[in-house]
Amino acid sequence: MRRSNLPAELNRFIGRADERAELARLLGEFRLVTIVGVGGVGKTRLGLKVASTTQKRYVDGVWLADLSVLRDPDLVALALVEALELTDHTLRTPHEILTEHLAERRILLVLDGFEHLLAESAPLVRELLRHSPGLTVLAMGRRPLRVDGEAVFTLAPMDETDGVGLFEERARAAGAPGGPDDRDPAVVHELCRRLDGIPLALELAAARMPLLTVEQVLHRLDDRFRLLTDGPRGGLPRHQTLRTAIGWSHELCTPRERLLWARLSVFAGPFDLEAVEYVCGGPDLPADEVLEVLGGLLAQSLVAREDTTAGPRYRILDTVSAYGAEWLAALGDTERMRRRHRDWYMGLATWCELEWFSPRQAEVAACTDAALPNLRAAMELCLEQPDEAHLAQHLAGTLWFYWAGCGRLAEGRHWLDRALALGSEHDDARLKALWVLGYVAILQGDSTAAVAALHECGERARSVGNPVAEAYATHRMGCLALLSDDMPRAEELIGSALEAYRELGELNSNVLMGQVELAMARVFQGDLESAVALCAEVREICEERGERWTRAYALYVLAYAAWCGGDHGEARKLLAECVTINHTFHDLVGLVLGIELLALVTASEGDPAEAAVLQGAALPVWDSVGLQLFGSGYFNGARALCERQAGEVLGAERYGASVREGQRLSLDAAVDRALERRGPATRIAGPRAPRPFRTTGAGHAEARRLPHR
Repeated sequence: MRRSNLPAELNRFIGRADERAELARLLGEFRLVTIVGVGGVGKTRLGLKVASTTQKRYVDGVWLADLSVLRDPDLVALALVEALELTDHTLRTPHEILTEHLAERRILLVLDGFEHLLAESAPLVRELLRHSPGLTVLAMGRRPLRVDGEAVFTLAPMDETDGVGLFEERARAAGAPGGPDDRDPAVVHELCRRLDGIPLALELAAARMPLLTVEQVLHRLDDRFRLLTDGPRGGLPRHQTLRTAIGWSHELCTPRERLLWARLSVFAGPFDLEAVEYVCGGPDLPADEVLEVLGGLLAQSLVAREDTTAGPRYRILDTVSAYGAEWLAALGDTERMRRRHRDWYMGLATWCELEWFSPRQAEVAACTDAALPNLRAAMELCLEQPDEAHLAQHLAGTLWFYWAGCGRLAEGRHWLDRALALGSEHDDARLKALWVLGYVAILQGDSTAAVAALHECGERARSVGNPVAEAYATHRMGCLALLSDDMPRAEELIGSALEAYRELGELNSNVLMGQVELAMARVFQGDLESAVALCAEVREICEERGERWTRAYALYVLAYAAWCGGDHGEARKLLAECVTINHTFHDLVGLVLGIELLALVTASEGDPAEAAVLQGAALPVWDSVGLQLFGSGYFNGARALCERQAGEVLGAERYGASVREGQRLSLDAAVDRALERRGPATRIAGPRAPRPFRTTGAGHAEARRLPHR
């Protein structure tokens, strides 16, 4: 079970023994400890090291929230939700989600890079600490949070011994010729003193050792950067030293490296080579030469490389980026570069939307995850310019697959609401954002907002002659009817949308999902044969196209049909794949539906105790999704029928104990338990003929035969 999202160390941690011991002690006495210090002094690295070495104290894990990549203050709480790996489809605010999740857990929350969002971060931390007695917060920033009960630990630069050790270690790793014995110790100590023991400055100096001697580095500090050493009037000496070190590194760069450095400052979070080539390339820096120049910055420790699930990515350190941003502004090129950055990520989002309907769905999900900070920055730029509101609407709408398919409903709603609050004369972009908002609102259980958005979309699409947007609005209104138990209307609307899609030649994951939703409407009305045919066709198309997300929902309907026919082995096989896919994409709606139907299959196989455990495991997931099965009697039928059957065999006491056992499982553990096949105990016979179920007002499952259509 995953209990931490702390990154692995890329190189050996050097020194700071006393500081580590003191911080460990403070964390044992205070619930909020903030490490403060100048940029580059090593706050983040020390905080992560201490968090890693003390994580055994926190039974519910250690979780890092990096706020340095955020620019929108409204996303602070949501960033913490994501850091804790919580997926929530409800209309609850991120504050409410955090408070409920943390209330009874013993967790260390590591908060990094908050200083530019202090006004939002401090009240949130105060609120969480007040309502979560088991929560401890370790924060790293340039100033304190100033929250009651905060222990402030001011991190000084390294002492001379540790500084020399860090310099020598990093020089060796950089490939410096010789070793410590080949360098004059007095000169090395002098260099460390001149750099004030600031780790970032020492590492930048060490990165130059393959090219320069220690004496040459000292000479350059003495003679070339006295102006920079002065720094801003009244500035702290350590800030001046750091600026000197970065300025010295800047001066040692080639002109092309300096240019790339400045242009890289427009990125927020990690970026890949292709993005750098497009955004930063130009006549003065040809795209085919960017890799070589980037390699130069990488060799000098100005840019860091990291491996992600989406492949290798690069990141420019915050302090280094800020220096580059000043140079970019001095060049008068900031706005042009931000627009190029925006254009690249809008193009990336378009590519991801197209490739979502392909064998590369998992790659697309990982790519979008990695690009999220930059996609946010692109959205912000669009929203800053009133005449570019249509670009924000287009981008927010294009990312529908991420909002709906990867468990990002809250963030999607945030951007869609902001984009649609702005006027736009570009109908296509607004219409797409409207139907996507309707879709997201439906999944959040917000029918009022969904109806408003979809009604506007449908009316406006008809008035401007956009049949594609009209079809999507009709489709999603049908989806709302489906979740509201109005099956005849759902069948009518979704069927109409599917006919329009066929006439328009529209085929993608949304269209196939519509076919699955039509199958659900029919199966709930007793037309099992037609529903199976529809989902078998979807399954075939998905296999041809490599589509997995919609396939999981088709498998759910086919599994229900197999259970109705008494083929529990086939139902289990289909649901195992369904659950695996939905867990991969963090789609909690599909996941919890699959687990609950699997619980019913398990009961029918003769293991009511395990069925009750799975029902219990589904309950916390529903807490994140919202009202259980959206209040739908049809969708809630599997749970109610399983509860009745398993409860009759086990009795109330044993049934309740098994449910509570399942509730204690983490999401990963719940999925593992669902996929683990257990031997039958007391067999419970399933129905021998197609029998749609529906929950009555009393909450009991009622099997109902309805005529086939």
